[in-house]
Amino acid sequence: MTPGSALTLTLRAVGEVMQAAHDPWWVIASAAVALHGVDLDDVADVDVLLSIGDARRLFAALDIAPHPQADHPQFRSDLFGTWMAAPLPVELMAGFRYRTEHGWHAVRPQTRVAVDVEGVSVFVPDRAELGVLLRDFGRPKDRVRAARLAALV
Repeated sequence: MTPGSALTLTLRAVGEVMQAAHDPWWVIASAAVALHGVDLDDVADVDVLLSIGDARRLFAALDIAPHPQADHPQFRSDLFGTWMAAPLPVELMAGFRYRTEHGWHAVRPQTRVAVDVEGVSVFVPDRAELGVLLRDFGRPKDRVRAARLAALV
């Protein structure tokens, strides 16, 4: 990640805002891969997984209107909102689930690694757990990211 880049500035803003969280939270997907050290040029947003309670508090504090439940064939959240005050959109997801041929699976990371972003802590699942999650998402872009993550070892 490049200092001063849109991704770095957004992640720093996320770390600052999420200091108000009461429960564990994680950056997942492409931004998490970048936080692990993979050089990505296609990070379009930052996905944050958080608890329902924290989502309710943060949505109110940041004046975020929850999106209506979308009928997405692959992903669902109990609460979902987009924070647009950072350089990149920040998608806040509580009760996040993804679908495979075996049904819906709740995303509840078991690991939590702190990454310093310009003096602010941002949390991600560890490399192995993030790789499994990306492979389970099943999209070609997630499989590529998982392979690039695994190649760091």
